Amino acid sequence: MYRVYNHNMIIIYTKLDCPYCEKVKNRIGELAIPYTEKSIADEGVAEELIAKGGKRQVPYLIDSERDISIYGENAIVDYLESLRI
Repeated sequence: MYRVYNHNMIIIYTKLDCPYCEKVKNRIGELAIPYTEKSIADEGVAEELIAKGGKRQVPYLIDSERDISIYGENAIVDYLESLRI
């Protein structure tokens, strides 16, 4: 069982044709955790990512409820799987 999340709590920054981003999105879908996806194809979103994380690298996860920010698909997947109650 997983904690109840709403789509505003977890944000994932991605870009098109990114296999690492797809890995994260596939796993979060399997876990049925709601999230908001933001694509850095939008320059404003790319600037937001840099302001929040310090670099233009995806995937990048923010969990606003736990004040967690993570780069890297493996670390993100591990974190998502740790949300089990």
